[in-house]
Amino acid sequence: MAIRVPRVLQSSKQILKSFSHSSNNVDVPKGHLAVYVGEKLQKRRFVVPVTYLSHPSFQNLLREAEEEFGFDHPMGGLTIPCNEQIFIDLASRLNTSS
Repeated sequence: MAIRVPRVLQSSKQILKSFSHSSNNVDVPKGHLAVYVGEKLQKRRFVVPVTYLSHPSFQNLLREAEEEFGFDHPMGGLTIPCNEQIFIDLASRLNTSS
């Protein structure tokens, strides 16, 4: 039995995967920013378009980051304290709406 993933979600995940980097030494393209996403000690780096910053759902994540870390982010970059899959789902929705 196969699980079918909607085509929109599948392409959004591929786009996000192309923005995701495992190394901190990778340059961030103009118009993008690097964020670290995850809970506890497991964090993954994503490079996302700066247009995400103006979206209310992304701003909610930024408020949560501010409440948890203030301006002292442990990874040295913007750290968003949420489940990685929730972040991927949000980014996929933002990607299809732009």
